[in-house]
Amino acid sequence: MSKIVKPETSGIEEMLAAYVAGRLSAPLNALFAAHLELSPVNRHYVRALEAAAGAALVDGPLAPITRRDAKLAAIFALDAVPARPRVVMPETPDLLPRALKRFLGRGLNDISWKRALPGVKEYKIMEGEQGDVSLFWIGAGKKMPTHTHEGSEVTLVIQGGFTDVIGHYGVGDVAIADQDVDHRPVADDDGEDCICFAVADAPLVLTGAFGRWVEPFRKH
Repeated sequence: MSKIVKPETSGIEEMLAAYVAGRLSAPLNALFAAHLELSPVNRHYVRALEAAAGAALVDGPLAPITRRDAKLAAIFALDAVPARPRVVMPETPDLLPRALKRFLGRGLNDISWKRALPGVKEYKIMEGEQGDVSLFWIGAGKKMPTHTHEGSEVTLVIQGGFTDVIGHYGVGDVAIADQDVDHRPVADDDGEDCICFAVADAPLVLTGAFGRWVEPFRKH
């Protein structure tokens, strides 16, 4: 039997288990699918979880299928659904993993960025019950504001890298922060900008001198 190597990043093993079980929100599902595309670190762990889940299904008791004819008709009817028109991607290289392209419906070259802070651009994808979802483009060596979180934030590095109080994250790495983490991510100062995909289930809370000045205005 091969050995299962668990991920080292705090909290990621539970999220990978939820990914395999299909219990993640659409944004987080896309994030972890992209993580597995970009990084080989957790692929064996996920394959082991999938194998264990498959074995449980095979060994478990068989349940009778209700409304069998109606369910088969619904499956065969899927062929009648018109296919989406093929999107022609630009010829320039696109860094987005396939899972994120499918989720966004576009490539990185088609993103309309907005300036969030000096040296930081953001593309807001969604806000709502499934979380606040954004792409961030952080200039090399630039710093994000010091902040913590009312809930959790999961961030995937697509290009470049950044460092915070927890450690360093490079391409394909997943950073998980919550209300116990007060950090200031700093993009690597190696000439390459940092691009991240972030999913937060609650607003961030600005701390530090900048946060103490800005936060009262954000609440009104």
